[in-house]
Parts: sequence; structure tokens; C-alpha cells
Amino acid sequence: MFKQSLDYFLADKQGADLSDTLIAEACQTLRTNRGEYLAQIGNESIISKLTEAASLWLSPDYELRKLALAADPAETGFPHEVLATGLDACFSEWTQENFFGLLNQEFGDPTRLQSFGSLSSHSLAMVHGPQLIAHIAPGNLPAPIFQSIAFGLLLRSAQFVKCASGKSLLPRLFGHSLHYVDPGLASVLEIAEWDGGNEMLEGELFKEADCVVATGSDKTVQTIRKRLPLGKQFVGYGHRVSLGYIEQLANEVMGTQTIISRAADDVVAWNQQGCLSPHVIYVEEFGNLNPDRFAEMLAEELTARSETLPRGEISTKEAATIANMRRFYKIRSANNVGAIIWESENSTEWTVVQEDEKQFQTSPLNRFIFVKPIEHLDEMLHVLEPYRENISTVGIAASEAKLREFALKLGEWGVPRVCPLGKMQRPPLALRHDGRPTLGDLVRWTDLEII
Repeated sequence: MFKQSLDYFLADKQGADLSDTLIAEACQTLRTNRGEYLAQIGNESIISKLTEAASLWLSPDYELRKLALAADPAETGFPHEVLATGLDACFSEWTQENFFGLLNQEFGDPTRLQSFGSLSSHSLAMVHGPQLIAHIAPGNLPAPIFQSIAFGLLLRSAQFVKCASGKSLLPRLFGHSLHYVDPGLASVLEIAEWDGGNEMLEGELFKEADCVVATGSDKTVQTIRKRLPLGKQFVGYGHRVSLGYIEQLANEVMGTQTIISRAADDVVAWNQQGCLSPHVIYVEEFGNLNPDRFAEMLAEELTARSETLPRGEISTKEAATIANMRRFYKIRSANNVGAIIWESENSTEWTVVQEDEKQFQTSPLNRFIFVKPIEHLDEMLHVLEPYRENISTVGIAASEAKLREFALKLGEWGVPRVCPLGKMQRPPLALRHDGRPTLGDLVRWTDLEII
């Protein structure tokens, strides 16, 4: 069954000679297939197929999941254990309730994707997705592109997914699962891979698409934006950073070990690669759980996690960056200048640095986390000011009342997402990424005035 379907997308054909003509023909086929099938089916049918695919991926016995987990980490970006945990976190959100909740959140009435729905006694409205979306997929995490494909299907959009060279395995396997549950859904999806910046292939793709969605560095997003033909719809997601915050009485409400465990969850998830992963965890001073003790206990927890959820190999360049930063903080620690470092033995598996300097700084990732003291939330917002436009998520350990109080301040300041610590890399399906509409950026509306 699966062997027969594993040669379906352009990216399945290793060494295929891609050309602008081939890209154009693929896009035209996608448009035709959309009109003949996807545009004709209802929300219930699409959502049922998406949840069926998700249930397959959640099964340890599913053949395509086993293929993904058995693949070389160089292809997937993650070792078996980390990838399995991430896939479970992603697909567990794919329920009928969550999909319909997303449509209600975005459009008020899900049926507006199929017909005109009432806005008032004299006005109706209908939502239209792009006929063809081109996705420039991120090279680090698979979950965002899985979700992007699902969202495009909800909008009745054909989709062409462009992956970086050597990074198409997981999107392809997901595409094959769609082919298994409903060949019609797979017929409106194409997946290809090539090195970024290929102006011939990308120029043709941008010309054919109605909408281009790009995720990557700020430079990549800006470059793509400048290359689009005039009038093309564009949605770009650039570089963002996240952080954690421990309120001084949190351990009295939640328990110290719970806080430590949740902090470790956020550090190890996807090996800290996503924009939702913490770089720094701020710990309020003068509480029972002081920053030094928190850092020490977090180091102990990361030691334990390395046994059950190992990080896996990283590139020589990444390892060298971690080693260089470790050396810097070892010197500071040896000279008693406000820094303490804990590290895994004989490897770069994990690193915890506690330092007294409060300014935010980016981590080299791969389970390298900074712990810093802070007096109160207002002080943190002050030190975060240079990063105001780049903050994605703040994960908080606090009582529910304090969480709401902090969220109000953080939201007014400009943070698009506040969540409990431990949930930073487990966003809900309906997450408004960067504070923007999940689907609303992609659609156009038609209003019908009847009086």
C-alpha cells in the first residue's frame, strides 16, 4: 500500500530535473484538481479526513510514522525520541472540535467558506481562500508546514510546498498520509525541494501562485517579498524569540518540582529550535525558589531528560558555538563575576547558565538555557525593550490570577502569546501566530447587501 504511493510528489523523485516549465505545469494541474474536487466538498468532509490522518500519525504502529522515526536525523532534523514527542504534540491538537473552533474564531460561521452567511438583517458575507498557495517551508520544524497544509485545505486552496534541499521527507510522508485517507486531497498538493534563491524555479512558482506564504529568517522573508510580482498576496513569518518567567510565589502554588519539570519540557521540546522555545528564563528574586537554586535544579532535570529524551547529534558548527559560549561563562564563573554554569559531561547535550546580568540574550539553542534574576515584570519589560518587535511567546509559572494579570500587561506591551510554562512548544491549533489571524491573512471576503 505505502510502497505504491511513495512516488507521488516531485520531491519523491530524487534527482529529478526541475524546470520552470515543470513548475508551471504542476501549478496548473493543482488548479484543475482543486476546481474538480476540493472546491466542491464541505467543511465536515475536509475536517474528518484531516482528523483521520492525525489519528494515523498518533498511532505507534502507523507505517509512515515508523518510516519518519527510523529516518536519519540528518533528514528529519531530530532523533527518534524528540521527533516522536513533537509529532504527538502536533497531531493531538487535530480534533474536529479544534478545527471547527478555528473556523469559528476566524470567520464567525464556518459555513461562510461554502456559502453566504448572515452578518445582519440586510447583509451577508462569504469567505474565499486563494486558489493556489505557494509555501516556502521552514527548514527547522515540521509541525508548521503540516498545519499550513491543513489550513490551506480548509480554505479550499491548492498548495505547492517548496522545501529546502534535503528537508522534504517529513512533509512528503504527511502528504502520502493524505493520499491514503483521500487521494483527492493529495491531488491538490505538490511538494518539491530545491536550494533557496533559485530565481528560475521560484520566479515561475511566484507567478503561478495567488498567495505566497514564507517562513524563515527576516532576511529570507524580505528577499522573497521583494521578488514577488506586483499585487501578489504575501504572508511572511520572520525571526522571533521567546522566554520564560517564574513568579516569586509560583512554587507555593504549583510546587517546585512541577515548575522545574515544565521548564525542562520547554527547553527540550524540538531541541529548542522553534521560535516558541525559551532562550532565557527569568526568575523573580526574593522568592523561596531563587534563581541559583532554580538553575541548579533545572540542570539536574536536564541530566535526567538526556537519558529518556536525548538531544541527538548536532552539526560541528553548532557544537563549536556552544563550546565557545561555555568557555566564556566558565571564565566568568571562575572569577566570581556573577555567573554560574552547569553542563553535561563530555558533550554539549545541555547547558544551564545562571548570571546576574539581566539583559535578554539569545541562546545558541540545542538545550542551552540562560537563567536570570528579575525583580518584577515591569523590570523585565524594560530590559526586553530592544526586542519588543521580536518577542513571540512568554511562558509563565504563576497562579491563574497572576497569569491573567501578567498577560494583561504583556499584551498591552506587545507580546502576542502568553501561556503557562511547559506549554510554550505545544501551541493550540488556533494559535494566532505573531498575533495575526491564523486564516484571516490568507482570505478575501465578499459582502452581499440584500436590502
